[in-house]
Amino acid sequence: MEKHASKRRIGLMGGTFDPIHFGHLVTAEEARVQFSLERVIFIPNRHPPLKDPREVTDPEHRYLMTVLATVGNPYFTVSRIEIDRPGPSYTIDTLRAFLQIYPDADLFFITGADALLQILRGMWHGARELLQMCQFIAASRPGYILDREQLERNNLTGNDLRNVHAMTIPALAISSTDIRERVRQGRPIKYLVPEPVEDYIFKHGLYRPKAAGEGEGG
Repeated sequence: MEKHASKRRIGLMGGTFDPIHFGHLVTAEEARVQFSLERVIFIPNRHPPLKDPREVTDPEHRYLMTVLATVGNPYFTVSRIEIDRPGPSYTIDTLRAFLQIYPDADLFFITGADALLQILRGMWHGARELLQMCQFIAASRPGYILDREQLERNNLTGNDLRNVHAMTIPALAISSTDIRERVRQGRPIKYLVPEPVEDYIFKHGLYRPKAAGEGEGG
C-alpha cells in the first residue's frame, strides 16, 4: 500500500438506491474516513442485472433521491453514468469508464457483503476481471462475519483477494426493502432516510400500493 500513498483515492458506491437511506450514507462516510478517500461518487444504476426492472422504481426518481441525500456532504457526488447508459448496468463497464476518467487514481468500489459474495461466486458480469480492476470495500452489519476464510471459501474466480477489505457498519440494519414495505403499510420511515428523501417519496407517491388499473406514473 505504501507505493500508492501519494495517489488519489476515489470511492465508487454503486447500487439501486431504491431508496437511498442512512445505511448507505454511513457506509460511504466510514469508507471515506477509513480508507482516506478524496471523495465518494454514488452511482445509481439504470437496470440492475440481477433484478426485474419492472420491480425497480424509475431511474430518475432514484437518481434525484440520491442527489437529495448527498447534497449536504462536500465529499459526496452523484454520477449519471449508469442512469444515462442504456441496457443492463454492468459494474465492469462503469469501472472501465472511471479508470479512464481517473487514470492515475486508486479506485475503491464500496458495496455490501452480500454483493461481494455474489462477485466472488462469479454471479456478476465479468466477475474475474472485475476483481482485478480496483480495491473492494465490503460493508456488513454487526454479527455478520465476513472474514478472510469466508471470502476464500466463496471465491470461485481464482483471483487473489488482497484488494478486498471488510468493514462493519451498524446502520446497515436498515434496508431499502424494509423501507419500501413500511411505506406500503403506512408505517413511518422518519430517521431511516434523510428528510428530503422522505419528502420526495411521499410527494411522488413512491412505494404505495397501486389502485386497480393504475400505471407506474411519474
